[in-house]
Formats: sequence, C-alpha cells, structure tokens
Amino acid sequence: MSDDNEEENGGEEMELDWPYGRPIYVIQKHQARNLHWDLRLEMYGVLKSWAIPKEPPTEPGIKRLAVEVDDHDLDYAVFEDEIPEGEYGAGTVEIWDRGNYEVIEKDEKKFVVDIHGEKLQGKYVLLHFAKGGEKNWLFFKKKD
Repeated sequence: MSDDNEEENGGEEMELDWPYGRPIYVIQKHQARNLHWDLRLEMYGVLKSWAIPKEPPTEPGIKRLAVEVDDHDLDYAVFEDEIPEGEYGAGTVEIWDRGNYEVIEKDEKKFVVDIHGEKLQGKYVLLHFAKGGEKNWLFFKKKD
C-alpha cells in the first residue's frame, strides 16, 4: 500500500479478514425500500460510502448518480444479510463486487481511483457537482 493510502486510512489497518488487498473496495447490492448499490472505499479508517440508484457502470460513457451517505465501520465490508423490517436500511444486502483500489487523483471535488474488483476494473471517477446538491456526485468509468 502506498504512503498516501496509509495516511488516508489513519496510518493503520483494522484487523479484518479481507483477502482482496487493501485499501478495501466493495459494492453492496441493497434491496431496501428502493434497490440501490452502495459503493464503499476504505479511507481515514472507515468506509466512505455512496448510494448509487442504478447498477454501477462496467463500461465508459455511462454516468451514475452517487449520493454520499454516512461512513460505515470497516467490518461492514463483509456484511451480507437481511436487515430486519423497522430498522434503518431494512432489506437484503449482498456483496455485488469487491477488491481493492489505488488513488490516482484526489481533491475535494474529484476522486480518480483505479479499481481492482471482480466486476469493475480500471479507472473510475467520483465527481462532485454543486448544482446537484452537497451530497451528489457522478460515478463513471474513464475511457482508457
């Protein structure tokens, strides 16, 4: 792992059975009130998270809304289960993709990461767009 990623992860790695390399990248398919996919990237000792209302793109040219949501603990990366009715996020959660990533570029409005997942591979962009609101980002695969 690079020094940049160690800094972003708080300089230490939580003990977690994650055989896919670090930092953690995972997308969980979440059949809650509305079906969506939760993108999670390990940063600063937590999983930074975005809810994506449509299936994440595997090819360039497809942009998806990604709404920033609350951070999750690192152990949530392996969570697959049914969240009981009446609890926040009630519904079925299953892992849709998993792996690791490298930070290529990062600032407050733009993230470029190289994802090494089972389904998603390559450079992806999270781009904040002010007109969409404080928590709204675009998520898309870069053209090579």
